Amino acid sequence: MRVVRVALLAAAAVCALQAANSLETYVIDVEGGKAVLLVAPSGDSMLYDAGWPFPAGRDNGRIVEAAKAAGLKQIDYLVISHYDIDHLGDVPALLAAFPVKHIVDNGSLQTPGRQFEDRYKAFAAARDAMDHMSVKPGDKIPLRGVDVTVLEAAMKGIQTALPGAGAPNASCATIPVKPERTSDHEDNMSIGLLFTLGKFRMLDLADLEAFYEYKLVCPDNLIGTVDVYNVSVHAQEKGISGVLEQAIRARVAVMSNGPNKGGDPASWPILRGAPGMEDIWQTHFSNAGGPANNPPADFIANIDQTEGKWLHISAQPDGSFTVTNSRNGFTKTYKVRK
Repeated sequence: MRVVRVALLAAAAVCALQAANSLETYVIDVEGGKAVLLVAPSGDSMLYDAGWPFPAGRDNGRIVEAAKAAGLKQIDYLVISHYDIDHLGDVPALLAAFPVKHIVDNGSLQTPGRQFEDRYKAFAAARDAMDHMSVKPGDKIPLRGVDVTVLEAAMKGIQTALPGAGAPNASCATIPVKPERTSDHEDNMSIGLLFTLGKFRMLDLADLEAFYEYKLVCPDNLIGTVDVYNVSVHAQEKGISGVLEQAIRARVAVMSNGPNKGGDPASWPILRGAPGMEDIWQTHFSNAGGPANNPPADFIANIDQTEGKWLHISAQPDGSFTVTNSRNGFTKTYKVRK
């Protein structure tokens, strides 16, 4: 009996050690907006965007639910990638609902239009009343235990390769660059981030579109390879460059899509055919994609009328990681890449 008890205690200690060393990521369902919660091995936390401001309180409620499920009592860094309504959400109400220590953004509003100005003013008033910082490419967000590097911000990207990156990207010669979409100026103001925990790397460029993605990987791949790619612009076609997907060789792609937003059918074959791609996970079944352009149901957090379920990524410093679907508990582990 004592031997069994010692073995159980040892197993529990191993699990606790793994949890203490892991990067926990919750891709929260905000119906085609963006809200990604991260908890570092140190316990420091970061919320990357805040979803929509409507229906009243819905997305803030889902964020708080995920934060409490992660064992948090505060969010250390709230990063607002840009000021589109599906990313900015209702920050003053979020601050009232759950403690936030620091806010990170890309600087002052540069996109004209009253629909931007009104919501930006409410955000800026809340931001200016607390500790905050604006970032530029090459900066670090000081999340203890995880390296968080800013690759892109305010339509500017890194100019030199990250350590271990910089190889020529052969696909640049065969895949033409998509033209810049000036009508969606605010998308390209996005703060794009690379998260690194030991050998594990996760790329998230928020709403950066294909024209600006191209600059990060052509003619040389300044980013290198990654394990998880949180697909740009909710996997809308305008965020799929073709050359980025070829260069980063992600094992898993994660779409923050809604039932009728993102997950474009045209995006699917490019992601599915990218070198190294093993699986695609989605927050929602894409109605436009149909059976041919959606993954199996176990890889989709919300199907039919199901709403509010998240995808949970637990990553280890050796490069292995596990993705769990909170809707049904389905889990898949990706062992260390050989």
